Amino acid sequence: MQADRLPPHDIESEEAVIGSLLIDGDAVTRVAAFLEPDDFYRERNRWCYEACIDLFHRRDAIDQISVAHELERTERLADVGGTAYLGHLVEILPTSVHVEYYGRIVQRTSTMRRLIRAASDISEIGYQEDADVEVALGRAEDVLFRIRSSAGTRDFVPLSESLDPFLEQTSPLTDLDGGEGRPIGTGFKDLDDLLGGMSRSDMIVLAARPSVGKTMLALNIARNAAAGFGVGPGAIVGIFSLEMGKEQVALRLLSAEARVNMHNLRMRLLSEQEQTRVVDSIGVLSDFSVFIDDTPIQSVAEMRSKARRLQMEHGLDFVVIDYMQLILGNSRRSENNRAQEVSEISRSIKGMARDLQVPVLALSQLSRAIEHRQSHRPMLSDLRESGSIEQDADVVIFIHREDKFSTAEEWERDHQGQIFPRGLAELIVAKHRNGPTGSVELSVSDAHGRFRSVDRRVVESPA
Repeated sequence: MQADRLPPHDIESEEAVIGSLLIDGDAVTRVAAFLEPDDFYRERNRWCYEACIDLFHRRDAIDQISVAHELERTERLADVGGTAYLGHLVEILPTSVHVEYYGRIVQRTSTMRRLIRAASDISEIGYQEDADVEVALGRAEDVLFRIRSSAGTRDFVPLSESLDPFLEQTSPLTDLDGGEGRPIGTGFKDLDDLLGGMSRSDMIVLAARPSVGKTMLALNIARNAAAGFGVGPGAIVGIFSLEMGKEQVALRLLSAEARVNMHNLRMRLLSEQEQTRVVDSIGVLSDFSVFIDDTPIQSVAEMRSKARRLQMEHGLDFVVIDYMQLILGNSRRSENNRAQEVSEISRSIKGMARDLQVPVLALSQLSRAIEHRQSHRPMLSDLRESGSIEQDADVVIFIHREDKFSTAEEWERDHQGQIFPRGLAELIVAKHRNGPTGSVELSVSDAHGRFRSVDRRVVESPA
């Protein structure tokens, strides 16, 4: 009986999605983040959607004529039914307002088809006679996990929602309107003086070795931008957190804002005075226009689609990506060459900054070479996996902290008479396409997750 049943599908919803995109090309931003061409059951609908996505990635217009040209270019126009079929899709749909609803139906039926295929794959695993039980169970779990991870796409949520658990004592803690063209301030005066703020359409790379504080600094800058510190008014900020969940991001922001120990906040070991500061800080942070997307595995195309939709619905002034090496690349095009993947990712991030006309602060890891040199100061050649990051970036900033590489005793031995720079960070602007390079000193409180300006002179590199 079951062998005669057709796999789950909804042709009318598939046609409604394509028709919506032909009517309103901007509607693609509402579905591109969760809907893939392979989700379409009927092949000609899959080809039409693929053409729309290719046009979107090239930043070309999406309409009946451009899609027809794209299908003709790939020699598929006749196979889908010609321009008559595209005209039919436009005629049957009066509006594109429900495109996301139809897209979710297409995604749901696609997930159910994958579940059926997974059942067959798990059945084959069970029929293997000599298979180890634990290995077989692990393989079966992997099959189901791949389905769940592909279906569980997340999107931006306001920071205020991520802060809600901190108000519950019993909960476990595990538009360009008016601002177009104006730079975004980092909130650190010396750094803003050196950079002139973060310029629109700039790709800014913030790089360091692990545990030096690049995520901490990025969140400090995001908070300061949203508060309107430095250059310009309060910014609308989008944070792509590929490494941490939104609750962890909220924890770090709250710890820095309330100036309480991050570990104590997580464990609820707070004095009455600290608890008052936490509640007050939640009120302050909730008023900021900060949105967090903590989808762990996604491509730049998905991020660009989500960011564009956020910009259309709420406005967008500044984007943070934490961090570049976790972004999903196109392994088919790069033939599993990671350096080539990172090059493509870097170019795409720069394209996103220009397309959205906002500064994009992209965090990046530095290679281990820095740990094996006598001088641990980072250089542009330390950017991990791809020289194209240096090429594409408008600004490259390194975080250098001597107290992360040597002890007080080692420092005293090698730098007699000089004070050990405990809790001090040097921000090295190693590349600045439109201005001077140089370095700025900040003080650091790891326990609170805060960088602060210090009363020191900015050291500017010679031109």
